[in-house]
Amino acid sequence: MQYQWDFGFLLQYKGLIWVGILYTLGFTIATVFSGLIVGCLLALARLSNLRVATTLITAVIEIFRCTPVLVQLVWVYYALPILTGIELRPSLAAFITLTLYGASFFGEIIRGGIISVDMGQWDAGRALGMRRDQLMRRVILPQAFRRMVPPLVNQSVLQLKNTSLLSVLAVPDLLYQGQLITSASYRPLETYTMIAVVYFVILFPLTRLAHRLETRMSR
Repeated sequence: MQYQWDFGFLLQYKGLIWVGILYTLGFTIATVFSGLIVGCLLALARLSNLRVATTLITAVIEIFRCTPVLVQLVWVYYALPILTGIELRPSLAAFITLTLYGASFFGEIIRGGIISVDMGQWDAGRALGMRRDQLMRRVILPQAFRRMVPPLVNQSVLQLKNTSLLSVLAVPDLLYQGQLITSASYRPLETYTMIAVVYFVILFPLTRLAHRLETRMSR
């Protein structure tokens, strides 16, 4: 049996496809930005001397790092409202989940970048009479940031890939729109091939950027 490929029918669904692309990119940008903010707070909290706070934050980070995103999405959307009594829209549940998931990785990347700076830099700053916040802002973070950039870009790429799981909550991302097109056209091969091509076109430049940054930083 020879399959007849036909991508022409996808033109009539270009509206759905563009909506899916915009949702995918929008969720990626929003959750990367919010994840970086939360991740930075988590990193600074873990570097503090408050043992109770450090232990609690470490436990939260490990929970999100060591469980699948799909399980987290389903749990936040279905179980969290039962515990809190607050109903969540699918888009909000997806945003919260991807933000916390991304923050758990971003936070460890930021913390690792900070502690990788030689202790002599800390001692030199203290010898000059700098406060901790001044030392962090003027001496430590500029050096740590150069080491953080490549892994932060790589994690952002993974964050975009994770948006493909939003379809389980009926968030109209690219994969969800593909499912709608498939159910209407009964041509899944062309539809999912198109989705794969779109993801590749978006992700390939980002992966090359991450590679170039890694190469530049290593020099």
